[in-house]
Amino acid sequence: MSDRIILAIETSCDETAAAIIRNGHEIVSNVVSSQIESQKRFGGVVPEIASRHHVEQITIVIEETLEKANMQPSDLTAVAVTEGPGLVGALLIGINAAKAFAFAHNLPIIPVHHIAGHIYANALVQPMQFPLLALVVSGGHTELVFMKEHGSFEVIGETRDDAAGEAYDKVARVLNMPYPGGPHIDRLAHEANEGVEFPRAWLDDTYDFSFSGLKSAVINYKHNMDQRGEEIIPEQVAKGFQDSVVEVLTTKTVRAAKEFNVKQVIAAGGVSANKGLRSSLEQAFEKEKIPFTVPPLKFCTDNAAMIGAAATYMYEAGVRGDLSMNGIPGKELKSWI
Repeated sequence: MSDRIILAIETSCDETAAAIIRNGHEIVSNVVSSQIESQKRFGGVVPEIASRHHVEQITIVIEETLEKANMQPSDLTAVAVTEGPGLVGALLIGINAAKAFAFAHNLPIIPVHHIAGHIYANALVQPMQFPLLALVVSGGHTELVFMKEHGSFEVIGETRDDAAGEAYDKVARVLNMPYPGGPHIDRLAHEANEGVEFPRAWLDDTYDFSFSGLKSAVINYKHNMDQRGEEIIPEQVAKGFQDSVVEVLTTKTVRAAKEFNVKQVIAAGGVSANKGLRSSLEQAFEKEKIPFTVPPLKFCTDNAAMIGAAATYMYEAGVRGDLSMNGIPGKELKSWI
């Protein structure tokens, strides 16, 4: 079989990214243009500004990706692009660029779900073993996804309110930490020997999550301390908050992995870069003797290499898009087999 070489494009939020992936796991080139410095002054992502940055960067990023790979469009098998979920304006920039490129060079186009991409970032590390369980934790999503085989997705648990990454950013704001707040909370948590005791939302016997109550508990704790004229210790607040999030995520993931008798557990999404969570999951699954995989830090956050990895398996399954493709900001994760 000849090599399958895919140009992948990702613009679902505030990273303009493109990559060329060979055979679903080899990264030929990978380019990411981040907007963090630009968005930091607003304390979060402003959709209109994100879209404008994508317009400025998308052509440059695609050209640099081809140049770094030393490839021409004629060397490619297909073009892949994130169809959703995400910010609709941001999605449309990547989708229209991908459609134009595919049309100009007579290449098939593959619409990829953003969360499927995060899951398949693990395929860049090692082959995926089925059945498997994926813990997806990011700024917009917190889900447990069971996979029987490639392209099969069953969401067995999800957040009922705030995503884990969203809660991290909101708590960081309470502690006057800059955006993005997750890395700062993680750093502070490791500087404390003990943390403030905050609640855990177990939600009975479900695999669902809830972090809004925990976020409110942190806010109330700070308000109460302010009213008494006492100073909070940010490191202890951060540790207490992170201990609560990590314990719930780890406990539910372990329980689901055992119940579904999986051969592998993977973590995905921006929050999977969190050192406290990575360590907790690694220790838990080493104890359970279940193989655990998490991507390198640069592939936890948004990137196009993960989109290319997922697209390779979609291409093999015969999944194709067309020039009527549009951005789907609330796109559901569905099986493609």
